[in-house]
Amino acid sequence: MTDGWADAEAAGELIARARERLGKSQYALAEALREACGRGDGTPDRTMVARWETGRRIPTPYWRTHLAAVLQLPPSVLDQAAAVSKAQRAGGQQADAPRPAERLRFALAYPGSVDLLSVAHLREQVRRLDERYVHVPSTALIPEAGHCLGQIVFLGGHARRPYVRRELHAAEAEAATLMGQLVWDASQRRDHDAAVAYFDQAIEAARQRGDGSAEGLALLRKSFVALYGWRDPQAGLTLTGLAGRAAGGTSQVLAGLATLHAAEAHAMLGSRRDCEEALGAAGDQFGRIHASDPAIDLFSPTQPGRLAGSCYLFLHDAKTAVAILEQTARKLQDQSKAQAVVLGNLAIAHIRQGSRDAAVTRLHQAIDVTERNRGGGGLNVIFGAGRELRRWRQSGDVQDVYDRIMALMAA
Repeated sequence: MTDGWADAEAAGELIARARERLGKSQYALAEALREACGRGDGTPDRTMVARWETGRRIPTPYWRTHLAAVLQLPPSVLDQAAAVSKAQRAGGQQADAPRPAERLRFALAYPGSVDLLSVAHLREQVRRLDERYVHVPSTALIPEAGHCLGQIVFLGGHARRPYVRRELHAAEAEAATLMGQLVWDASQRRDHDAAVAYFDQAIEAARQRGDGSAEGLALLRKSFVALYGWRDPQAGLTLTGLAGRAAGGTSQVLAGLATLHAAEAHAMLGSRRDCEEALGAAGDQFGRIHASDPAIDLFSPTQPGRLAGSCYLFLHDAKTAVAILEQTARKLQDQSKAQAVVLGNLAIAHIRQGSRDAAVTRLHQAIDVTERNRGGGGLNVIFGAGRELRRWRQSGDVQDVYDRIMALMAA
């Protein structure tokens, strides 16, 4: 042993364990390294830290110097760990399969031995599934996400080391939040109970970890069920408030998103003044976002427009909704589930203005996107737009839209 650190420890596990000892997230470590080396190009980011911890990359001497300073490690210990990692690679331990995957298989067979490298591997799997959510049907992701969550919970019940259990709580919060999102989306936002059960599991795991951002995200996702599933804007306001308070000290992104959805709750209640105040407050919060925000990957410049357009639909101001949503639709061209919702809401706004041709065009576009990703939100908005088209149901172009909607329902 050297100053309490294992002589044969690989670089990835050493970095993860030292980071956890200091109570830093991967985002916080990346930010501290950027400050230590004075770099303004966004390097390293959380992804680079994750690659070091999972063993996919070995930090270079340049980064080891800064890592040693930030993690309060003797440089010789980090250099020795890097040498261990290189020796393991040279010995063929990663030739056929990534070493983290091998360690995870061993940990599942002997769960008391689970280490940070295995946990990091599981969290990386969850992160990759989460990245695919916006473009891939949720039904295709549920089996793997559920498998990851099951492994995390199993290991959490057997892990002996406290710092490993803490990381497993973080992994459980991420995986349970994703599962709630997937289950609700796959059910076309109908299976409220299962989704809420997963979100509550995530909230409890985040609290055990002491992670305000993870707790805030799970509460925010739960507020979506209240707003769009239960259709209970008061419950939505309560949950968005809890989400904002949980994440406010750690993430301006999550605080801003909570305020945006609070604005929508106010719109559902018919309070234009409160809605517009919340929209302005959310804009101020987004203006304070820093690149190191732990939820930076959740932010998109089109989010304020998407939610503001929806707010004005609830406030029965179709003219303002059209202006905002048309601008947002021009910016959002990624074939995502969010794009389908914007196009569907835009179709509804055009219907309410009496613009049949524009409504039919936008509804066809929404269907084009939803046929690819099967997003529950997009499907619901499309079905709602179809109901509002009834006054023109004898028109041939509207009949074409109905045929496509029936095909979506059959699928």
